[in-house]
Amino acid sequence: MASATEPEVDGSEIDPIWTTSRTARQIYALGEVDKDITRLLALAASSISLLTLPQTDAPGDNLPQGEERSEQFVLEVSEYFERLDSIQVAIRSSLAHIRHSRIAPSAINAPPPGFVPPSLGVGLPSDGNTTQKNRGLQEERVERDAWKGILAALTRIKEAQDQEAQRKAEEETSMQL
Repeated sequence: MASATEPEVDGSEIDPIWTTSRTARQIYALGEVDKDITRLLALAASSISLLTLPQTDAPGDNLPQGEERSEQFVLEVSEYFERLDSIQVAIRSSLAHIRHSRIAPSAINAPPPGFVPPSLGVGLPSDGNTTQKNRGLQEERVERDAWKGILAALTRIKEAQDQEAQRKAEEETSMQL
């Protein structure tokens, strides 16, 4: 069981953009909290299912019977409370980070319904003639890393397509022989 501050995936699978700053790591941790909340709801649902009478189980439920049912309930409830604890720790650490960063809580307002945030960190390469520069160093780094990521992804797609085309050509050649 991983806490929300220690994601379940190892560092090599995390997009590097989430490791660029403490704030980015906190945002990533809150994303993990969101996943933990989803798992928490699933655990609550399965725990409630285990509390029902076995006669009411549908054939596809695959719920244990007898003593195994009680043991499974104990396991589910234990994991539920572990997840709940990790969620509250992650939320408290995020709040501590906000306080440490001196971000006024009033500045953190929920967006209005239907709000689509602008893509401030990523955009088309800017024209060299532009005299006004609205972005700082961090935004420029994010954009650079995003373009590098796009290039790497497109390169991988192209290589996969080339390999697939080569494999098909070899299959056609071997079938003709």
